[in-house]
Amino acid sequence: MKARLHEIRELRNRQYVFKDRNHAGKVLGTMLSPEYGKAKDLLVLGIPSGGVPVALELRDSLDCPMDLLLVRKLQIPGNPEAGFGAMTMDGTLFLNEPLLAELRLSREQVEEQKRKVKGELERRNDLFRKGRPFPGLDNTSVILVDDGLASGYTMTASIHEVKRKNAARTIVAVPTAPMSSIHRIEDMVDEIFCANIREGPFFAVASAYEDWYDLDHDQVMRLIQGQSR
Repeated sequence: MKARLHEIRELRNRQYVFKDRNHAGKVLGTMLSPEYGKAKDLLVLGIPSGGVPVALELRDSLDCPMDLLLVRKLQIPGNPEAGFGAMTMDGTLFLNEPLLAELRLSREQVEEQKRKVKGELERRNDLFRKGRPFPGLDNTSVILVDDGLASGYTMTASIHEVKRKNAARTIVAVPTAPMSSIHRIEDMVDEIFCANIREGPFFAVASAYEDWYDLDHDQVMRLIQGQSR
């Protein structure tokens, strides 16, 4: 069964619709609040790094707990902004097999990226979550939040992770995404909230934002520490 899809129709196919990630999170808050505002057994899970400020705004709008879900894309060598799949904390891989075939990466190149991502996930768990046990998700509706979908493989890995932990409902909330990536995940979740859906062959998450920059670890830590409950 396909997910219920929610969008802001007047934002369809537009670029530079959000001032920054905080603004995007507030917009998502207006979309989700009528249905999920102050709902019980609700948890927002932000995907670092770019999903953290979006998730914090959404957490405040919904007045619910928040944690971080650590997954990471496998970067294409020489092109760190693009990925050929994603990995979860337990090492589960979700690979874009058609892209891998096109890239013709060697086994050694793929294994090197896997090692780098595993190390980075462990560092983030120690730094951002202090190694805390992940919360139980039984009887919990989970909202997965990132600053946008590109290929959708990082979100696919995130969905797998919360379903494996028995989340009662799985909701994806992202400011922007191409329709192709929404189609990739729509059979996996209950609802998708995406303010800015775009069609066509060319897409970049950054082009939805007037102010776009990569968040480093220190910036993420300041956000978590400054706005923790």
